[in-house]
Amino acid sequence: MSTLSVEVAGASHIGLVRRRNEDQLHLGQSLVAIADGLGGHVAGDVASSTAIEAVRRYDQVIASDALSATLGQAVTAANDALRQRIAAEPNLAGMGTTLVAILRAGATAALANLGDSRAYLLHGQGQRRGQTTQITEDHVYKRLLADSATVPKLPDRLARFLDGRPDGRSPDIILLTLKPGDRLLLCSDGLSSYVPHDRLHTTLATAVTAQEAVERLITSALDQGGPDNVTVAVIDVREGSPANS
Repeated sequence: MSTLSVEVAGASHIGLVRRRNEDQLHLGQSLVAIADGLGGHVAGDVASSTAIEAVRRYDQVIASDALSATLGQAVTAANDALRQRIAAEPNLAGMGTTLVAILRAGATAALANLGDSRAYLLHGQGQRRGQTTQITEDHVYKRLLADSATVPKLPDRLARFLDGRPDGRSPDIILLTLKPGDRLLLCSDGLSSYVPHDRLHTTLATAVTAQEAVERLITSALDQGGPDNVTVAVIDVREGSPANS
């Protein structure tokens, strides 16, 4: 049986408008995660950095049958860390963050998300590459509420995110079977809200390396005016076992 390896690349940019970067990125051997502190909330940068600091402790070699449970524990740890930080510093009450994370073991990966930071998947290699598919669901009211089209002026705001409270903060977690040629994209909404899907797909389908894809995607966001922080991670799945697998 052939082994799989990954090439991982990522970067975060403050954008062209914001005065601080409220996104945080972790690129690890087993875990890749992005947290986007909520704009307009108290200390979004503190929330995202606290969440990433908590989940990065789970960047370990994990048995494939324990991936979902371990990633769920990581998300819980992030939420607990926010609650503890708020208890120690009450002026931080109200801070919150999104989180999207993938934890990998061989050809199996668990993907978790809370909020509107996204993950996309592109199958295939070379000319056989298919379509880029969003594999997370945005946790905003108008997407999650039944018959949302009938509700006037429904706010396009987050319904689920991490803020230290225990109620309704459970993530969506799915299992993926990875294949050689797969390319995964994790990103904050500073990319997905401003760069059209067809441009995301074209970039992912044509970039030669994960690093090239990251650089081109961030440039695309900046070309749209860079109104938000933008954070991108790209994971390429390959056959074999190079050093960064």
